Amino acid sequence: MSVEHFILVALLGLAIGSFLNVLIYRIPEGKSVSFPASHCPSCQTPLKAWHNIPFFSWLLLGGKCAFCKTKISFQYPLIELLSSLIFVTVFFILGWHLQSLFLASSFVLLLALSIIDWRYKAVPDSLNLLALLFAIMLAPKTGFENALLFAGGFTLLRFVMSYYLFKKFTFLENTAKPASWRKNYNTFPHFEAMGEADIMVAATMGAILGVQVGLFAIFLSALLTLPVALFRASTDKQTPFVPFLSAALFICFLFYPHIQQWLGSLYV
Repeated sequence: MSVEHFILVALLGLAIGSFLNVLIYRIPEGKSVSFPASHCPSCQTPLKAWHNIPFFSWLLLGGKCAFCKTKISFQYPLIELLSSLIFVTVFFILGWHLQSLFLASSFVLLLALSIIDWRYKAVPDSLNLLALLFAIMLAPKTGFENALLFAGGFTLLRFVMSYYLFKKFTFLENTAKPASWRKNYNTFPHFEAMGEADIMVAATMGAILGVQVGLFAIFLSALLTLPVALFRASTDKQTPFVPFLSAALFICFLFYPHIQQWLGSLYV
């Protein structure tokens, strides 16, 4: 790839990152992503065209609204930069191909899902399905088969873990005082260990990485989640799983040849 191609990909990533911020802010609140036009969430003043230049506008404005001077969250430029970095990384590894666009799009959608899941403990199916669709388009036949395999496996895992946790909590309910974080939850007649969104993200992982490396990515996501979950459990906070599934997926993509070679050596 030429320098011009990298600049074009970086700018495309910034632009898509700007749109991701719209999705992250509006979709959980049930708002249209098209109307009204971009405006300051504090004073509601419509933004000028030069206020909407991804990352650079935030920099030029000093991180404040041009009208009411309210501080603009650092999340906006951060998401734009991460989106740009994802696009540049994917195109650098895979080259100037349509598959690179599909994969980069899937990754940035997972980035948006991770932010939404961390904030709301729920993710929109529309973005999740779109990320899965882009992943399957990388290799329609094998991607679809692996997606189904991982979705089925995660569904079974969800059922088993939910059954185990339900039995455990119903036992503890009769022997100890319920934990404070359970006061807003009805554990009867069922307790869900994982959400349906996790199943869809797992399917995306299978479509992108294949079975062998995909399974390793699932294991890696659990390792990444564990210390955070233990810390948040001490503060009575639930830990969303989508951010860690997405992080493990991207890490395994970056080091895919090395992980595949290492896993292959274990079976020799």
